[in-house]
Amino acid sequence: MSERTRAVYAISVAADMAEMQIQNLRVYERRGLVDPARTSGGTRLYSIADIERLIRIRDLLADGLNLAGIARVLALEEDVRRLEDANEELRNASRK
Repeated sequence: MSERTRAVYAISVAADMAEMQIQNLRVYERRGLVDPARTSGGTRLYSIADIERLIRIRDLLADGLNLAGIARVLALEEDVRRLEDANEELRNASRK
């Protein structure tokens, strides 16, 4: 597990880092936009990657997108990352 994906931040810290209200983080989780880790007691823990995603959500909201639109944008961005990784693997394989 990398430092970026290690879930260590409580919801209040994550909200501060993303400059959001705690309630917004709960809404985004319910809508499937973010998926924080949970302790055995159910406490949400956020990683740097989660906080970066929250900041991206905040920025897309500021651009005027609604939550459904944001969900679509995030899914498409993930598809692009996955395809870029696969393309890089193919390039590397063809160089050998």
